[in-house]
Amino acid sequence: MSQHSDSSTRERLLTAAKKLFLEKTPDQVSVRAINAEAGLNPGAVHYHFGSREGLIAALLEEELLPLWSDRMAKLLHGRNLATSVDDLVVAFVEPFAELVRTGDGRMLCHLLARAALPTGQLANVSAQFLPAPFEVMVGRALPELSVHEVAERCGLAFSLVLETYGRPVGGPPRGAAPFPRAATVIAFVTAGLTAPPAGSPSGAAGAR
Repeated sequence: MSQHSDSSTRERLLTAAKKLFLEKTPDQVSVRAINAEAGLNPGAVHYHFGSREGLIAALLEEELLPLWSDRMAKLLHGRNLATSVDDLVVAFVEPFAELVRTGDGRMLCHLLARAALPTGQLANVSAQFLPAPFEVMVGRALPELSVHEVAERCGLAFSLVLETYGRPVGGPPRGAAPFPRAATVIAFVTAGLTAPPAGSPSGAAGAR
């Protein structure tokens, strides 16, 4: 199989998967259904992506990475790293707030939450689509925190944001609260990341 046809087949599978995930809940979308929707043989997903999870990771990276990459690249090359936590959180949260305004975006947020929350990250994706670059920038902006504490705080921040924006596509039950304002989420996450180090006098006072 040529490289061009291989790429074309991957795109057919990703397009078919996205269509099905928009029409059904994730649990209703099987590998067999994706292969059939794409008009390919029953082994196509496993051949090109290794598994259903690998296909989902590829779909999420293709659809979502561009939303963060430009924002983070500008911050990564910025000079004023010591005061960039607010900007980092804005660059992280705003794409989610924009995504959940559309059906496509809500589906992708829900898929991302289902795939990433159990372990905190996705497998088989590029380094740019992992939490590590964000953690590195937070660590540079908050040198008073240990590497371990930065990782813990970033993990909590990711979990909070994914839980907030990763609701099922079908919509919240009647009477449930809408998505919080992006400004509220940004303020909350920023406060958590910039809190005094654990065990410090000010941190201990805040914990009581």
